[in-house]
Amino acid sequence: MTKLHAACIQLRSSDDVAENIATTRALVREARARGAQFIATPENTTLMAPDGGAKLERSFSEDGDPALPVFRALAEELGIWLMIGSLAIKVSADKTANRSFLIDPRGKIAARYDKIHLFDVNLPSGESYRESNTVAGGNRATLAETPFAKIGMTVCYDLRFPHLYRALAQGGAGILTVPSAFTETTGKAHWHVLLRARAIENGAFVIAPAQGGTHANGRKTFGHSLIIAPWGDVLAEGGVEPGVFDAVIELDQIADARSRIPSLQHDREYLEP
Repeated sequence: MTKLHAACIQLRSSDDVAENIATTRALVREARARGAQFIATPENTTLMAPDGGAKLERSFSEDGDPALPVFRALAEELGIWLMIGSLAIKVSADKTANRSFLIDPRGKIAARYDKIHLFDVNLPSGESYRESNTVAGGNRATLAETPFAKIGMTVCYDLRFPHLYRALAQGGAGILTVPSAFTETTGKAHWHVLLRARAIENGAFVIAPAQGGTHANGRKTFGHSLIIAPWGDVLAEGGVEPGVFDAVIELDQIADARSRIPSLQHDREYLEP
């Protein structure tokens, strides 16, 4: 394949799992009707709970999650590669994994990734987040094989750790996925520049579907889902409202960007300060 029609699904997920599944399914169908072959949804696709305790109460084990069978059947029906940005998958009595799933056109789970870096922060705006209170961080980077490119799977706060993306790119990833629920505050300041940087420094396409708007619990997410080319060009961008944002990507741009700036081959050992 030399071209891939990719789409970001932008959501404003609530704490109603069934409603979120229905909304996502409808937007995935819309993206497929536009011709998309690879469709990605944001972090927390089926649940934006008021707090960590509510999230635990509404979460399921992977085998019991009601969304996965729906999305697997949808991918098979539509004949698409479907990236579910993340689901809260219960892994113990007091923890979930923030887990991303790549589903192939046969409806099989081709790859899983548990978010490694957890968002624990106090913002100047007064917002406070402690993801680690209820989320078990992952410990393994994930490269997914597809017919069109290797995909490096990440989630949201991972974006601030460039060494993860470099390792994925040096492992062969030509597409980097960054499903997110960036806060409005941090999104305004950093979302575009960080995503373009990850694309440029790794010579890779970045596909970053996002949550956007004011959610039921009052949390505001930034939106602006992005598809970015290896040279840093923005190919598609959302606003704040839910919707589909798509672009046809030229896969030969990966090799072209890496030949023009071959920095992935130029690492050198050095003494730490």
